Amino acid sequence: MKIVITQSEAVEKGIWLKVMKAFGLDQDDEVWEKEQFILTEDQARELGLIR
Repeated sequence: MKIVITQSEAVEKGIWLKVMKAFGLDQDDEVWEKEQFILTEDQARELGLIR
């Protein structure tokens, strides 16, 4: 299963820094609020999005 989350959803859930790290992004990278990130089931579990 794949989980899709946008940058704004990640910020809202308080996991944006973890998503950035998972995708190799840093503060200097330009990211749009509606940009989507596809997480594996394991990544989503680690981030607390699913059980």
